[in-house]
Parts: sequence; structure tokens; C-alpha cells
Amino acid sequence: MKITVLAGGVGGARFVRGVREECARRWPAEAGAEPAAADGTAATSADVTVVVNTGDDLWLSGVRLMPDFDSLLYALAGVNDAERGWGRAGESERVAAELREWGVGWPWFTLGDLDLGTHLARTSWLRDGLTPSQVAERLQRRWRLGVRLVPATDAEVDTHVRIDPGHPDAGGRAELHFQEWWTRYRAAIPALGFRQRDLVDARPAPGVEAAIADADVVLLAPSNPVVSIGTILAVPGVREALAATRAPVVGVSPIIGGRVVRGMADACLSAIGVETDAAAVARHYGTRTAGGVLDAWLVDEADAAAVPGLVADGFAAASAPLWMRDTDTSAALAGAALDLAVEAAAGAAPERRG
Repeated sequence: MKITVLAGGVGGARFVRGVREECARRWPAEAGAEPAAADGTAATSADVTVVVNTGDDLWLSGVRLMPDFDSLLYALAGVNDAERGWGRAGESERVAAELREWGVGWPWFTLGDLDLGTHLARTSWLRDGLTPSQVAERLQRRWRLGVRLVPATDAEVDTHVRIDPGHPDAGGRAELHFQEWWTRYRAAIPALGFRQRDLVDARPAPGVEAAIADADVVLLAPSNPVVSIGTILAVPGVREALAATRAPVVGVSPIIGGRVVRGMADACLSAIGVETDAAAVARHYGTRTAGGVLDAWLVDEADAAAVPGLVADGFAAASAPLWMRDTDTSAALAGAALDLAVEAAAGAAPERRG
């Protein structure tokens, strides 16, 4: 079984951990195999590749940051800060405090000391001439993850947010880096649109197109549809790969009962004219039969009433509990998505509630 997941950061990491666990339960490795991951997760015979959003990346204080990639890396290795949901466990911030004294970087964007070690290693290898995907492969050698992480592209496609320069917090600027808009202002400045730098010249990183083409199932994690999954889909070649794959493509809603699961994705959706609604996000992605990217869409039980309308629009659709509270609930969610993939592949569009 080959599974390819398109994912963003914290929510994507939780979902991928669920996929990894569910694969270990459904397709266990041979008896006696060592654990698949450093956190003790059992091994599986399934092959899981995760295509990771790179639109949140940036240069800061002279080092290259890849926040979504690192969130997945740390979570899958079992070294993430589970309380905050991002960064390393047991972190300290002495270097960040010293940088603030020197007036370097963003005082509201703290880099932990352990996390900074990752950024320094990445930057060193990039300056040695490695590509981001080669650096990603090298970073994964440190811990067993049980899956393979691949950046969506080796190009720098950092996201910028268009804003009204007359807004009181804009300081006359018509554009902010996404991280400033998201982290400093918590998306409180209305976004007029999003721009990924040099996107037109970007291409999928090595392995991305093959992972989609060779997959038995492609899953879209419940990550931000606009700046996470949306950025991956905007890399020239990715939509074409999804259109051509013979695998069913199943998306998981990041909206539950009209509310975002995490973060400020509603502010991103509003900026592109999409309602904060599970069915509206599905229609934003669209069906593959109508030029979109999905065959099937999984919504929460709270949105089960939307299933018949989605089925009428050509989606295989179902409802299941989407809240990822722990390993078991995350694995159950992954299992529901995999089950829906089977039904989508068979041409079914079932109505299922609960």
C-alpha cells in the first residue's frame, strides 16, 4: 500500500501521525521488525510519503526556516512540544533573548535554541550547495519517522499577504510576509490576497510527482486550504499530477461546524471569497471530474447534513469524528479517510453519518 499525503504544519502533523498509526494497525510489518519510528510506533508494510507545504518558509536572522516541515519532523520523531503544538520539547530560548538584545530578527517570532540548531544545520547544508529536498532527506536521517517527508518544491515560494497600506497597523506597507501577518498580527489585518514569490518558475521537488502518480491513495490533510494545501496545489505540475493519478484523492475537512479546527484559516478563506464551511471548502477544491482535485471529501459528524449535497455535486462524501485528541482518534480519522478512498475508487458516493 502506497499512501501520499499533502500536508501543512501542526494539524498536518497530527493527521500524519494518525495515518502512520492506522497503517501500522492495518498493514503491520513482519513479526520482529523494529519500531518504525523513534517514538515507538510499530512498523508497517505500507509506504507513506508526505508532500509538505513550503509556502510558510522564510529567511530570518540569516538562517532558513521551514516551519511546516519542522513541525512534521519533530512530531513524527516524538520530540515536539506537545503543549504548544509546535517546536521542540524541553526548549530554551537564550539565543533568542540575546538576538533581541542585538536588535536582530523579529522579537515576536521566537526561535528556541534546539530549533535554531535545526535551522543552522539546514542553512549550512544549503550554503554547501544542497537543495532543500536533499537537506530534508538528511534531516530525516537523525530520527526514524516511519514516513518520508518531501518538500513540495525546492524553489523559494515564501507567501506574502496583500493588505491595505492605510490600515493602522500596516505602516504604509501593501504587503507583509505571511509569518508577520499570521504570528505578529494573528491575521487581524484583513488580507486582500496572497502571493507566493517566484511561484510561476517553481517545479515540484524530486519525488513529488512520482509519489502522487504511484500512490494507491492520495490524502489531503485537514490543513489550511489557502496557504498550506493551496500553496502545494499552486506549484506548477502538482495539479497535473493529481489529475493524472489513478489513485483516489480524498480530502479531510479543516472546518467543523462552521469553525476552523486550528489557527486563523477562516481569515484566509474570507480573503479568497470562500465561506468558513466544510462543504464550501470541498467545492473550492472541486471534483476531479470537473477540473478540481478531489474524488472524495470527509466531514465531521457535525456537518453530516452536508453529505447529500456533496454527493449530488459529484463527491464521494461521508461523515466521521474529525477531532484529533490523541493517537487513537487521529488513527480513527485516518482510517475513515482510507475507507472513503476505497468507496471512491469503487465509484460509490455513500451517505454515512457517524
